[in-house]
Amino acid sequence: KMVVVFIKQWYQRRVRGAHDEWLFTGPGTHIPVKDVEVVETIRASIIKPNEALRLRALKACKDQAGKDRVCGEEWLVSKTGAYLPGAYEQVVGTISAYILTENIALHLEALQSFKDRFGIARKSGEQWLITIKESEAFIPDVNEKVVQVVPISTLTNRQYCIVLDPMGEDGKNRLGQRKLVKGDKSFFLQPGERLEAGIQDVHILGDDEALILKAVLGYEENGVRREPGHMWMVRGPCEFIPSIEMEIIDRRKAMPLDENEGIYVRDIKSGKVRAVVGQTYVLNQDEELWEKNLPEQIEKLLSSEIDPLADRNARSQGSAKSRQKHKVVTYRVPHNAAAQIYDYKAKRARVVFGPDLVMLAPDEHFTQLSLSGGKPKRPNCIRSLCLLLGPDFMTDIITVETSDHARLALQLSYNWHFEYNLAADSASYQADASALFAVPDFVGDACKALASRIRGAVAAVPFDDFHRNSARIIRSSVFGLDDNMKVKGSFKFNANRLVITNVDIQSVEPVDQRTRDSLQKSVQLAIEITTNSQEATARHEAERLEQEAKGRLERQKIDDEAEAEKARTELLKLQSMSAAVESTGQAKAEAQSRAESQKIEGQAAVEQAQLKAEAQNIEASSELKRINDARAGELEYVKATNTLEIEKAKEMASIETSKFQNMVTTLGAENIAKIATSGHDNQLAMLQALGLQSTLITDGSTPLNLFNTAKGFVGALEDK
Repeated sequence: KMVVVFIKQWYQRRVRGAHDEWLFTGPGTHIPVKDVEVVETIRASIIKPNEALRLRALKACKDQAGKDRVCGEEWLVSKTGAYLPGAYEQVVGTISAYILTENIALHLEALQSFKDRFGIARKSGEQWLITIKESEAFIPDVNEKVVQVVPISTLTNRQYCIVLDPMGEDGKNRLGQRKLVKGDKSFFLQPGERLEAGIQDVHILGDDEALILKAVLGYEENGVRREPGHMWMVRGPCEFIPSIEMEIIDRRKAMPLDENEGIYVRDIKSGKVRAVVGQTYVLNQDEELWEKNLPEQIEKLLSSEIDPLADRNARSQGSAKSRQKHKVVTYRVPHNAAAQIYDYKAKRARVVFGPDLVMLAPDEHFTQLSLSGGKPKRPNCIRSLCLLLGPDFMTDIITVETSDHARLALQLSYNWHFEYNLAADSASYQADASALFAVPDFVGDACKALASRIRGAVAAVPFDDFHRNSARIIRSSVFGLDDNMKVKGSFKFNANRLVITNVDIQSVEPVDQRTRDSLQKSVQLAIEITTNSQEATARHEAERLEQEAKGRLERQKIDDEAEAEKARTELLKLQSMSAAVESTGQAKAEAQSRAESQKIEGQAAVEQAQLKAEAQNIEASSELKRINDARAGELEYVKATNTLEIEKAKEMASIETSKFQNMVTTLGAENIAKIATSGHDNQLAMLQALGLQSTLITDGSTPLNLFNTAKGFVGALEDK
């Protein structure tokens, strides 16, 4: 950095102004001078492959490529190697390249208008994609911003997608439009495009499935004109891909219904509701499931697990289960019970007798029964959907007052049942069925009516008479008397055909405390008198039984002593006989024992001799067998040895024969003949070489026949 203005040395003829900055690059030696200040030492930045150096101009200058740069301008240097920035260049950072593959693309945005490296003019804010087709490794320019890395969207042949705001051929997005893309296909979403509901699977419809479709745009399909808002249904089995002119409203599945199951279906055009029972049904485009709402108390009764017959005295509702309101309401009427259903549209009621299954139509509702319960009876304690027809009983506590003003609390139990005729051809069938439900609370009304009759009858008699004849007074007041002044067998309520057949008086208690104490004392006194009488009778009977037992005991003692004397006499007789037998039997036993001993000794000697002979016989037999076995084994061994020797000799002869044959075959007949005559041939040749005409060679020990020898010699000479 210059401190003052001066002219540099002759080898650098250049004028430097104050505060000018420049670079002294190596290799070289810099000698400091007083007017120059060393600001810093700058090292070169290494630019690797797929990297670039981002630079910024600190003031107007020229870069190393000779291009003018203005203050604050930024640019990239991507040439691989070492780069030494100039005095007015600032290294902002190193930018790594994005490696693009077949499955990755770059979403770029122009920060300002410029011309990119591919020579395409880009306007500020413009967005585009860079894929592997343009460049395998991409380093974004200083005027470009990487918005995101876009993965490839891949559709199989069983998938599709809808692209919103698709890009047109002019490179601009068609806002508000939609584009259907079917597989098998792979593509990148262009800037501004997005998927509606992502990648979706093809709708595969079975035999029991259907799609509800709605047209969002007017179009024509297979000769059918679809206007916006038009709805229709496509049934399976098929594969379906919705076009951009339609949308899927709902996917519906067939509902298989048993003969005791059903659903409520509402026509959304006409509003008519109907029940579909006992078939497999698919809602069409103009139908929907309709929910039937029932009063809260009826909902609890339907969903509770209480048996109306077995748990008829239970007061709790039990555990409730949620009901699917679009299903047909069903109720199982138990045996010997009836349920009333009222149709508010037709304004008529029907009665169903159990055991049967009730299925409510859309406009039908149950008639709820609210019966009295408890002791004494309180209204609205028992709620039920069915009426039990009996026979059954109900218990009530009533307060009565006698003619002498004694107040008593009576606990009574009434046996009851309903009289009705279930014959279908009976003229009174509908009348009887409707009459059963004529009285909403038949329990409370019956108990009140019977209590009134009993109170009237008891009020006419004093306490003593009622105490002695309470059962007859109550039964006569309830059932009445016939012409013969006898109590009738039943009492019937004509309004609802309820029949009372019996009255059970369970308890009678005074309401007034003093009356209760007096009655308690009299009862205790009567109980005490009865107890004392029973104790005296029991004591007398016990004494009588004790005397009888003592007499039987004394008699038994006398009988036992007589039997003992008889047994003692028999014992003495037996002892005397035993002594006589003992004296005579001893001598006899000794003689018999000696005879038996001698007999046993003789038999033992005979058996011993027999056993000894058998033993010797066994030894001789075993020795003979052993010798025979040894000889047989030796013969077998010799035979086997001879057989082996013969086989060995045969094998050796065969081997020698084969060996000789092989040798003869190898040498040849001529060679063998030559070998056989080689000795004589050699001698003959040697004699011929010596010039001898005839020769006799002998070893001196072998006699020769010379009688004819000379003849031979002479004959030979004569021939010559």
